[in-house]
Amino acid sequence: MEEKDIRGLISQVKDGSMDRRAFVRTMVGLGLTAPMATMMLLHSGVAMSQVKSTYSATKRGGGGPLKVLWWQGATLLNPHFAVGTKDQDGSRVFYEPLAGWDNEGNLIPILASEIPSRENGGLAADGMSVVWKIKPNVRWHDGKPLTADDLVFNWEYARDPATASVTVGSYKDVEVEKIDNLSVRVKFKKPTPFWADAFVGVRGMLIPKHLFGEYMGAKSRDAPNNLKPVGTGPYKFVDFKPGDLVKGEINMDYHMPNRPFFDTIEIKGGGDAVSAARAVIQTAEYDFGWNIQVEEEVLARLERGGKGKAVVTPGGNIEFILLNNTDPWTEVDGERSSMKTKHPLLSDPAVRKAMALLVDKKSIEQHIYGRAGIATGNFLNSPPRFNSKNTVWEFDIEKAKKLLDDAGWKPGADGVREKGGKKLKMVYQTSINSPRQKTQAIVKQACQRAGIDLELKSITASVFFSSDVANPDTYTKFYCDIEMYTTTMTEPDPGLFMNQYCSWEVATKENKWQGRNICRWVNKEYDDLYRASEGELDPVKRASMFIRMNDLPCGDPTIIPVMFRPRVSVNVDNLVPFLSGWDIDMGSIQEWYRKA
Repeated sequence: MEEKDIRGLISQVKDGSMDRRAFVRTMVGLGLTAPMATMMLLHSGVAMSQVKSTYSATKRGGGGPLKVLWWQGATLLNPHFAVGTKDQDGSRVFYEPLAGWDNEGNLIPILASEIPSRENGGLAADGMSVVWKIKPNVRWHDGKPLTADDLVFNWEYARDPATASVTVGSYKDVEVEKIDNLSVRVKFKKPTPFWADAFVGVRGMLIPKHLFGEYMGAKSRDAPNNLKPVGTGPYKFVDFKPGDLVKGEINMDYHMPNRPFFDTIEIKGGGDAVSAARAVIQTAEYDFGWNIQVEEEVLARLERGGKGKAVVTPGGNIEFILLNNTDPWTEVDGERSSMKTKHPLLSDPAVRKAMALLVDKKSIEQHIYGRAGIATGNFLNSPPRFNSKNTVWEFDIEKAKKLLDDAGWKPGADGVREKGGKKLKMVYQTSINSPRQKTQAIVKQACQRAGIDLELKSITASVFFSSDVANPDTYTKFYCDIEMYTTTMTEPDPGLFMNQYCSWEVATKENKWQGRNICRWVNKEYDDLYRASEGELDPVKRASMFIRMNDLPCGDPTIIPVMFRPRVSVNVDNLVPFLSGWDIDMGSIQEWYRKA
């Protein structure tokens, strides 16, 4: 579809001859996400549709305790350092962004008084800036007012390289200026199609200047409030035991009417996904269970005659295998998996391609994941029409053997292939949960038949996903050959999701392993495409850029996509959670309530 055709459709929406839903469906058919189509309408002066909340409480509080299970317990409560979903969700109870996302891709105002648009003057016609207005009379939990100075501070804090924040990508290439006490202007270096990044969603949670101002840059990790949050959210901090428990109590000065419903919240960490599902569905000891990565057979058995149910929320999450591009066994300047090294085995393309042929995705889907996973060859999967048609995947042990034979990797006396004095022996790690260990076993068995010896390593989830820079077993350090986990798509545009393979996002000692490029893969074409996509306003051209970006690491392969994973959670029958596949589960905790 040409640009003039798209503009014609937008004109039809403006004059009422075409409804918003029909326009969004058309754009999704072209490969956009629904939220990107919404962004196009906002840029063109079409107001955003009103989000309908199901919230029914008529007063603040009175709902008693809310008890939820995050079987990976939060390890810190500063959203700028939250490398995993568990830390993001733990932080979100107390901290809030200007806006979030609902499940249809609409922006929801949270701390913002309104969503910026051409109609209200918030969006510049040239795509070079956006103005955000803060609600009046919002207060931090200690009573201090939230102002534009806090927004400017969060921008300065996150973009400072010495802070080593995981949110740096959302703030380092923009300028934020104070307009007045309750509004700021975010300025872009070039026309920006997806402007709802800084201050929005999971990477937009705001911390107070008056408590963190003295802890910018190199002192950022020393702030006492990294573990004792003071935010604007629906709950105030009570207690935190890293890896175990987060407790909050109702914020009676909360800025949204009649919210929150619950008087207290308790996020319990630890354990595993199966015990979490059982504690919600079977015993109702807890109200909600997060990220239930459980075999379909087990989940269905728990649901029969239980007190709760599983909820499947579509999104963009992907379970995948990473192949290390660096040497995890050689230390350079106090750092393993250093960019100054190359992997002794996986630097051979034949070994990487053989590994991709030895992952039996169909069996993993059928016998482990069921409704919770779809076998895929793509890293970027959502929406369906955004999928690359160029990638292929297959399970073929004989073809893998031939690749290795042709590359000179010959079986030794013990059956393990070797070449130039190096044996094809590697360590394959992931976090502890049953589907992942079963997936590891399936991959190991196929590799063994092909002459590759895999040592399986399973790490407690709270350790594997820890933000502790001193911990050698975190997934970001990647001190092994191969690893596997799920990466979450926490906003509906693929820009942030796909920066995981940009060269400037490599996780290193210098950035305290906070970079998002965990496999240390560097490709100039990818970098150039990503930079070009940041300023490409033509939605069709931009979509084709992301499809090509998907194809590069998948085709290398430096990653092996395994399962496209809709988010699966469980809740008791009388709980009404507000969940979005484009945000974290706690993204709208203020909307949760219990049916009478």
